[in-house]
Amino acid sequence: MSRNLPLGPACEPFGNADAEVVKNGLHTTAGRGYLVGMNAISPVVLRPDIQALAQSIRHCTALDALPLSLNDAQWSNLAQYLQPTSLSQGQSLFAQGIKSRSVYFVESGSLAVHYEDSRSRVRFAMVGAGSLLGEGSFFSHLPRSASVQAGSECRLWCMTALRFRELSARHPDVALDLSLAMAAVLARRMQNKPKRVAVT
Repeated sequence: MSRNLPLGPACEPFGNADAEVVKNGLHTTAGRGYLVGMNAISPVVLRPDIQALAQSIRHCTALDALPLSLNDAQWSNLAQYLQPTSLSQGQSLFAQGIKSRSVYFVESGSLAVHYEDSRSRVRFAMVGAGSLLGEGSFFSHLPRSASVQAGSECRLWCMTALRFRELSARHPDVALDLSLAMAAVLARRMQNKPKRVAVT
């Protein structure tokens, strides 16, 4: 079915213009990060373009909501390893059977997941803002188990496997929290039969 649809925008890492926001000497106070300089302490301002994703995740109440709780400094660190992308309604994100381990975090919109078995029977699930797609292949290293299309205008944030390794090396606390949150979504979907198809 949707295997022949064109793929959505490619997921590429940010360029060199996105320098690290938080380096040595980071402190956190009441969930807010601070950079310590020679004579002053400057607050770490959460990047405007990542704020909407953080809010979507915090307020999502779906079964497969991403249970990720980061402070502003950690969100700023994570943002350096994510690539934003947008899809129009009906546009394909990826097709069943392709090899990719990228993970997509949904900031806004909804996406339809379609799984087609060997008898051409199709199973279907919807994924909305505050959740993610791609965790199945990320952990299993196997091809995509289903196809995904935008059910509406969508904004997503992509993390490649390479960028996750870089995150793990530079910010292991954020990488650990993120991997545990993704694993929690996978487990919840596997325990809920209608949602299993969403494990892509």
